[in-house]
Parts: sequence; C-alpha cells; structure tokens
Amino acid sequence: MKKWYGGALVASLFMLLVLRYVVLKNPVEESYLMNPFSSNATNPLEWVRITGSPTVQYPVNASQVISVDAIAFSLFAQRNLSEGEQQSLFTWNLLKNLINHSHALPNGVEAIKEAGSAWNGLMALVQEKKLGYANENSSKKAKEKQCPHFLNKMNAKEPDKSDYKLRVPCGLTQGSSITIIGIPNGLLGDFRIDLTGEALPREPDPPIILHYNVRLHGDKMTEDPVIVQNTWTIAHDWGEEDRCPPSTPDKNRKVDELDQCIKLISKDDNRTVSPHSHGSRKSSVGLQRVKYFPFKHGSLFVATLRVGSEGIQMTVDGKHITSFAYRETLEPWLVSEVRISGDLKLISVLASGLPTSEDSDLTVNLEALKAIPLSHQKPVDLFIGVFSTANNFKRRMALRRTWMQYPEVRSGTVAVRFFVGMHKNQIVNEELWNEAQTYGDIQLMPFVDYYSLITWKTLAICTFGTEVVSAKFVMKTDDDAFLRVGEVVASLSRISMTRGLLYGLINSDSQPHRSTDSKWFISPEEWSEEKYPPWAHGPGYVVSYDIAKAVYNRFNEGRLKMFKLEDVAMGIWIDDMKKEGLEVRYEKEERIFIEGCKDGYVIAHHQGPREMMCLWQKLQETKRARCCGDP
Repeated sequence: MKKWYGGALVASLFMLLVLRYVVLKNPVEESYLMNPFSSNATNPLEWVRITGSPTVQYPVNASQVISVDAIAFSLFAQRNLSEGEQQSLFTWNLLKNLINHSHALPNGVEAIKEAGSAWNGLMALVQEKKLGYANENSSKKAKEKQCPHFLNKMNAKEPDKSDYKLRVPCGLTQGSSITIIGIPNGLLGDFRIDLTGEALPREPDPPIILHYNVRLHGDKMTEDPVIVQNTWTIAHDWGEEDRCPPSTPDKNRKVDELDQCIKLISKDDNRTVSPHSHGSRKSSVGLQRVKYFPFKHGSLFVATLRVGSEGIQMTVDGKHITSFAYRETLEPWLVSEVRISGDLKLISVLASGLPTSEDSDLTVNLEALKAIPLSHQKPVDLFIGVFSTANNFKRRMALRRTWMQYPEVRSGTVAVRFFVGMHKNQIVNEELWNEAQTYGDIQLMPFVDYYSLITWKTLAICTFGTEVVSAKFVMKTDDDAFLRVGEVVASLSRISMTRGLLYGLINSDSQPHRSTDSKWFISPEEWSEEKYPPWAHGPGYVVSYDIAKAVYNRFNEGRLKMFKLEDVAMGIWIDDMKKEGLEVRYEKEERIFIEGCKDGYVIAHHQGPREMMCLWQKLQETKRARCCGDP
C-alpha cells in the first residue's frame, strides 16, 4: 500500500511539472494573438478566469465565468479588413457595451458567446481566401450553390439503416417546407421526424427544434393513436409536450391562426384525460376516443411540415393536422438537418422554399441595387433600419428591387440598411458576408439572431442613425414590410416636428400579456404595471433625432431599460424621457397595416417577396397604393 501511494505521489508531481512547462511555453493569450485567424486557435469565449476583469455569468452553468475582456477581444479585435469590408461593421464597433449588459435580455450571454465562435470562423475563412490558400476543390465548391432552393431524395431510406438524415445547409425560413412520403410499417408503425440544429462544441447531441412523434398505438397516457410534439436542448432537456389530441380541450390554441390540433374525436364524446392517470396505460379509460387519425399502418401518406411566422404546421394528404409554436432560441433558421426514424418505409423527402442567395454574376442591373455611398457633404433626412435574419436572402433582394428604388433612396436623402445578427452556420455567414460586400447595405450585429434580442437591433438602428449618419429622423421596419417611402417623407414634412416625435401606429391602451402561452408573454418581474406607456407597432415607426440620440447615450450610461418587446421598449424609453422633461408628440398613422395589406397603405406588413414585387408594379403602373388581388 505504501509503495502504491509513493508511486502515485511521484506520478502526480511529474504531471504538475509537465503542465507548468506547457503553460509557460505556450500561454493561451500569446498563442491566440500570434495567429488570430487560425481555425485551430483557442476561442477566447471559452477561456475561464478566476480573477481579473469584470465577468458575466453564463446562465446554463452558473459556475462557468467568462471574461469580458476575452469576449471583447474575440468580437472587437482589429482584423485585417479593407475599408470596404469594414462598412458592414460600422454599428458593430459601436456596440461593445452590449457585453457588459448581456444579462439584461434572455439568452444574451449565449448569443454573444456563439457570435464570437461564428465570427472567428468567418474571419478565418476570409483571411484564408485573401492569402490564396483555397485549393482547386474549395474554389470549385465555392462556385456551386451553397444554399440550394430545394433538396429531394427518392427511395430515401437505405435498406441497412434505421433512420434517414437530410442535410439542410442554410436553415429554414418562413415559407420553407419539408414533404415526406412514406408508409408506416414494421411491428408498431411508430415513427419520428426531428428538425435538428447544429451541435455546439463539446456537446454530443444537437438541439431539436421540432420533435414530431407519431404513435399509432398510443403511449403511457393513452391507448389511442397520438401525435406528440416537443423540443429538446442539452441545457433544458425535453420541454412540455404538445399532444394531438390534447389532454384537455383548453390546451388546443391557435398558431398562425390554425388549430394546434384538429378535432380528432367524435362530437358526442367529451371525455377528458383522468387527472389521476399517473402515466399508466390502464388509466386511459375515459380518455378522448379518436375518430380520425391521419396516419395508418400500411397506408401511404403525404405529409408536409411548413414554416409559418409563429410556428410549424403539419398537413397530411392535404389536410391541416397540427401546429407547433416556436420556442425560445429554437427558431427555424437554426434547422440544419431533418432526421426520420422508426417503423416507416420512406419513399421520398423533398425540402423546398429553402433560403438561397442570388448569384450576383447573374443579377440584372446590379449597380442599381447597390446602396448609395454615405457622404458627409450630403445630409440624410431619414435613416431606415430594417430587421432581417441571416438566411432571409430573398426578402432582402425583394426590398432592393422594390421600395429601396424610391428616388429618395437612390438620391441618398433617405438611407436604408439591413440589421442582421450572426448565424450559427458557417455557410450562411459566408453567404451573408459576400452579400454585404456586394450591396453595401448590411450592418452585421455582434450576436446571434434570437427573437428575444430584437431590442438590441432597435438600439443598433438608433446608433447608426445618429453616430454613423446624423439623420433628422430614424425609422425601424421589418424585411416583410412594404414601405411607401415617399409618403413617409411627405408625412414627416407635413407634421413639421423635428424634436420629441414618435410617428407610427400608436397604441395608447395596451396591457402586458400574462399568459405563458403567448409569444409576447411578459412576467410581472419584467413589467409590473397594469398598462404600457404609448408605443408604436413594430412593422414601422419613426423617431426624431433627439430621441434616437438619447437612446444611444442612455445605453452607454447604463440608464436604458432593456425590454424584450422592441416596439414597446421604444415606448418605455420615450416615456422615461418624457418624465424627465421631454415634450413628446405621438403622431398616429392609421395607414400602417400590421396584419397585411389594405388599399391606401403607407406600410403593408407580412408581405413575401412575390407580394413585394406585385405591390411595386402596381405603384409604378397606377401611381396608387393598391393591394395585390385588387382589379
């Protein structure tokens, strides 16, 4: 025993000496500074420090402490970029304080950490191309379509494999769909469809954005066939199940105006799940009895998962079956793979409506689509910041071809920029970088694009509108909003108010959503009052320069309350300014339509690329604001 103890002690001392030698020989900071673009370089976001500069806590693992300096170095270090390349980073370089306030919004710390990793990967690729390291194969691959519009596979499942995987290289976006043709077979006929994201470094499994589980013979809660939808992440495990049919009638809510689950029971059967089931199959007596079920053992089906604005819908043989609302940080743009497994004879899989970038070599009249360069000699009357996500390539192109062609925009008196966060997928980031360099109208954000962080984009728009350009007015809109720029400029001129102005569809009597099922749920801890102060709906609103400037200043002074609903946040900020003496004018514009298009619109929301082109054509032909579908 003594001999064993002595040997262990010697071995331990030897390992300590080796470790000390390695650390002294090659310290982490030195190795990273020597080669910041190396793909093998240590990501500073992963450094753990006990002492030193102020730190932020990673919410998933409170024991892990990340150095603010390390995060800042990763995202804001000087890079070998040309003057033209740096134009997409004007706002990025003014948002360093986000790191110190990353805890103020849900998922803020994660988004900044993940952006650091994505940014290092993108910059390594950019540097590699500059140094001419790209070989013949990578050059050939670059010419191929990295983000295809559709993918399909016939006779999809291999005979010797129990599952099938379809890689989706650039994620999904609104309007994307996955169509599966198959026949439930085998012993039970149960099968699963998983839409998964990218696995994070050192994590064995990727997050599941949608888990669609078809159980033809029920489960522990029922003996009837059932569809179970859910999500999974390594941090939070499985979420709350969405069941179809639901366990209780009140669980069936609307997603994109469609039922979460169609009625699968007979009209005269109102029996519900026993509250004392305790997961026992025998307790299923008294459950709702299924009258119709879309999947049957041995029967062919055609099922389509379609991406909506609020969630993902499933149709089977042309009939709507289920809807599943997006959950926090699990959004469709994150999807990187479709996985199908279980007792299923898979005949074909088709992914269509995928986000794809446009080949600039084939773009007609490319120069007319590029942003007008900013000039200190020519002041900007109105700056418009557009919310967009990285893989919304088609929407941005539609805007460039439509309302961004207004004379006010092409003359430079109105400037427009897209505000886009980083993507977790390197292919998407590369396509986005190339797009930014081609058109000169994209401002990259130093965080990953989660919906809970859109208020940071509002801050970024105010920053660009006052610090990069000094615009009289600053406007926020979305990439699915059609905007009559000329009418907005004319309205601001008629109002003739250059200070303390909020122009838009003003809501002066709204309350926080307290239901946890709501996309806009706000807890009493986030907002304790019964009502919000006046605010303008997000598809389009304008503030005067002094308000935008105050937003930027207050943020840097640590006096800006972060609130995850960005349009309400602007109303809260303005109300705080009002309490401190600012005279505010709330100018309500009734012609802003937040649920689609109506004739005479100033802004028409929820317009896809085709609708954008149609609206623009009608404007050119009739000189009137007429909606598509009208004679």
